[in-house]
Amino acid sequence: MALWAQMTPKLQYLPTETLNELYPDTFPLDIRHYLASWIEEQRWENFDVDNMEQEPQARRLLDQMVHLLQEVAQHNPNVVERVKLQHISRNLSVFQQQPMQLVRTVRDILRKESHLLAQAQIPQGPLPTNGTPQPAREDGKTDVDNLVLKVLEIQSCRQTLHQLQEDLNWEKQEMESIQGQNELDPQHSDQVTRQNRIQQLEYNYSVCAKKRMQLLQEAVCALELCQSCLILRIKSWRWEQHRATIGLHFDDNLGPLQTWCEQLLGVNSNLRQELMLVKRDHGGVEQFHTLQESLAHLLQTLIQNSLVVDKQPPQVIKTQSKFSTTVRYLLGEKMAPGKPVLLKAQIITEAQARQGVVPNENVGELINSTAILEHNTASKNTCATFRNMSIRKIKRADRKGSESVTEEKFALFFTTELTITGCESPYSIQTISLPVVVIVHGSQEINAMATIIWDCAFSEPSRIPFIVPERVPWKQMCEALSSKFMSEVQTQQGLDRYNFHFLAQKIFDQPDISEDFSNMPVSWAQFNKEVLPGRNFTFWQWFEGVMDLTKKCLRDYWSEKLIFGFIGKQHLHVILQNKPNGTFLLRFSDSEIGGITIAYVGPTDNGGRKIQNIQPFTKKDLDSAGLGDRIRDINCITHVYPDLPKNEVFKKFFTGVLPQSTPPYMPEQMPGQGPLYTSPM
Repeated sequence: MALWAQMTPKLQYLPTETLNELYPDTFPLDIRHYLASWIEEQRWENFDVDNMEQEPQARRLLDQMVHLLQEVAQHNPNVVERVKLQHISRNLSVFQQQPMQLVRTVRDILRKESHLLAQAQIPQGPLPTNGTPQPAREDGKTDVDNLVLKVLEIQSCRQTLHQLQEDLNWEKQEMESIQGQNELDPQHSDQVTRQNRIQQLEYNYSVCAKKRMQLLQEAVCALELCQSCLILRIKSWRWEQHRATIGLHFDDNLGPLQTWCEQLLGVNSNLRQELMLVKRDHGGVEQFHTLQESLAHLLQTLIQNSLVVDKQPPQVIKTQSKFSTTVRYLLGEKMAPGKPVLLKAQIITEAQARQGVVPNENVGELINSTAILEHNTASKNTCATFRNMSIRKIKRADRKGSESVTEEKFALFFTTELTITGCESPYSIQTISLPVVVIVHGSQEINAMATIIWDCAFSEPSRIPFIVPERVPWKQMCEALSSKFMSEVQTQQGLDRYNFHFLAQKIFDQPDISEDFSNMPVSWAQFNKEVLPGRNFTFWQWFEGVMDLTKKCLRDYWSEKLIFGFIGKQHLHVILQNKPNGTFLLRFSDSEIGGITIAYVGPTDNGGRKIQNIQPFTKKDLDSAGLGDRIRDINCITHVYPDLPKNEVFKKFFTGVLPQSTPPYMPEQMPGQGPLYTSPM
């Protein structure tokens, strides 16, 4: 976050009017200060603020901003700042109805900051030393640097005190010698001079001792704030890892967080050492026990929050099948040498996950459930890798109503006990994986994945494990479906508003409604419990089949926008009804899982025109002959919608002659009404 790091020392020189214009009431300076790193990580410039289709992404950023502010407020030791931040987070609700306005506001702020820096209109100068913590650069570097400087100042203060004490001892010794020589003359000039010097040294010592204690208090407070930011960032990393399941961006590099953890551990150790020296030098200092307890609590919190699941286990696990996972300890280099640290894994239920403690009851038999935390000198990582884990058997909970086994969530629970260098007592630490669904047969995998998708897409960051809403707005579902589709297919081409409208008509069973579905709630049951009308499969089962077909056979066609994809009968009729014979488009089959069909305008026996659909092609069909070759050899289709010659558009997909075993292309035709109709799909 180089931009904010450059802006911070210059803010004091900006006129009040400029500051008020730069950071309006709807987006005060506090947000820019506390969320600086996160703000600069987002892609504000990628938004088209006039494109309402991007509102879901904008609203997601707004929700994340509110959540992060609330987290910062919760961990802020200053009650005034805490209340202020909570108030600011509530005020962000003004953007709920117009999330694009938030994008405009933040984008304009960043642009103005860049402009001010580029124009060099702000004078240079030091920051005032008013005790206000500076915002962190990338991964809290400024906060840690300030902490290190404060520790150095405390150490310098201690050395000054030591020198003052030595000077004082010398002067007192000299004073005693002079007094012995001049007992009859207490006003002797040497005695007076020495006495004044002793008084001055005692005063300087008292001032320096108070400063030392004040610096210690400030350092502990700053360490608490910096560590809260670190733990918030670790939680954010875990949340981003969770959301990556549906294809959202995730930077899995833990290196900066490990460095941050190690630096804070070093600061804590130095402060504890300085505090012990204060006790030695001054005896029972009033604040000693409070600071000692604060540092001990911070140390324990840091040690316990530094264990993370680096590589998650599969979120759908089949019994008797091998899988792997990796757990990393961010303070690995600081572990006391000697006895190997053994990490143990257990499988736990959702109810046990909520308790947050080592469970008494084993609900599953986990094979190869232990691994040693090993330090890699080259990478400087300390990890425990479980390479050949397997669930031999699982104990199911009593299910309610129509709940199936593929809706039951478990997790892997990792525990160990370790000692950190410089700490006397060992610490018990633990962490938990993302939720997993355990299946016994491959046929359950798609339904199990539906449970995982719903969990990753719609759970709250600070939820109780593993609570998810029963219903979500359709616009949230659209965002999740598009992200998952792009991630699974490995394409940059997402779903558009026409696709979303057709999917809404399908899941809500309202094919004749053209209104906006954005705020209509969609339930888990509609997603993957209830079969679609007239079908024997659910919405997710059908959508997953489309993704699988596109990923394996149609990625390039989709990425080049040659597949219309998701389109309903009414829309199909509207766009093709006035097109000449031979015009066609590619759409996903509505009646068959994992099928793509060709809808085209063809002649009728009486000289009219009608819209027909060729029998869907499945993966098996496309494995024997690619889509391009099939399109080439169907003579009744000539131009892909709207009016592009097929031989030009699909030429690069043509290969050889179709095998003799390939069945003829027979369009499916069903009676319709009037000269133009669509056949059921």
